[in-house]
Amino acid sequence: MTTEQFKAIKKPKKSKYKSVKCEYFGIKFDSLRERNQYIKYLHMQSIGEILSIKLQPRFDIIINGKFCGFYKADFEIEMPDKSIKIVDVKGMRTTVFNLKLKIIEAMYSIKVNLK
Repeated sequence: MTTEQFKAIKKPKKSKYKSVKCEYFGIKFDSLRERNQYIKYLHMQSIGEILSIKLQPRFDIIINGKFCGFYKADFEIEMPDKSIKIVDVKGMRTTVFNLKLKIIEAMYSIKVNLK
């Protein structure tokens, strides 16, 4: 093998925060923790502790009529009393994440549960 051929081989890109992307029944997850949380919610749904699970709910950040970005949580859970719970599975809380979290909680009057 020549040096050029060796350099051309693409190595799998390592995650910045050492998370392992994975798949469960065709659904792709950014980490094992997120996948495991999803499996837990599926079990809770099967026994009636939660009504529904929505993956990757998106919240737009619009300030003074201008689109400034968005925040995607990991899960939106509907509870039996019809209340909604927003959940984000985080291993590493970055400064950008902390800022977006504060903005979203203020704009939408919600509390994001961190796992």
